Amino acid sequence: MSCVACRDGVDFEQPITMAFQPIVDVKTETVFAYEALVRGRDGSGAGAVLAQVSTENRYGFDQLCRTTAIEMAAHLEMAQAGANLSINFLPNAVYEPRACIRVTLAAAMRTGFPLNRIIFEFTEDEAVDADHLLNILRAYRAMGFKTAIDDFGAGYAGLGLLSRFQPDIVKLDMALIRGIDTDKVRFTIVRNTLNMLRDLGIEPVCEGVETLAEYETLRDLDVSLMQGYLLAKPEIAALPVVSWPGQRQAMALSA
Repeated sequence: MSCVACRDGVDFEQPITMAFQPIVDVKTETVFAYEALVRGRDGSGAGAVLAQVSTENRYGFDQLCRTTAIEMAAHLEMAQAGANLSINFLPNAVYEPRACIRVTLAAAMRTGFPLNRIIFEFTEDEAVDADHLLNILRAYRAMGFKTAIDDFGAGYAGLGLLSRFQPDIVKLDMALIRGIDTDKVRFTIVRNTLNMLRDLGIEPVCEGVETLAEYETLRDLDVSLMQGYLLAKPEIAALPVVSWPGQRQAMALSA
């Protein structure tokens, strides 16, 4: 693909900010990473912002999200707290990985944010040429970034992609996690997916954890990394305080 958008693409004109939601290690009760989630500076949600993205401004939007996330993470001293920054990127906005990464590298250098603390995750719900995506992921890994597949089990990539590239992290879609404590089919799918990912040396993250029963079922499946409203909701321009279920249970027993 040519890098025409790097030269001719238009800027994304809607002002944006970022909300941060933690991905936590429930075994050590530490924050593994914060995912940067785009928001409008006027208070609008991600859906309203994404509705303004077009083929013409897609590159500008992708670059703006990266620099905004890095600048805010540096200001919030995320790396000093021992956490990674997870940035969602649009594969179809990346025309040549090493050329399109220059703005990201400049933002990291300007703010002092360490490159090895950045995770680039892409969602499976965007149709993208597999060879193009693999070229991006391999280039990012070679540059020292971590890579992740988001919403695994709900989109286009799936097992075919995993057979050709093993990212550092795979995030299981919340639709698989919802009601896992009572749904035998979901439980079986998640259990076997976790075993597969571990055999491949990939760190699984279970996202969309909303109930204590879901949390406890995932703990029984030896899941370490989780994300969801039970633990913390996203907060704009801030690092949320995590509500640890284990601490809540201990307090309830001592009350």
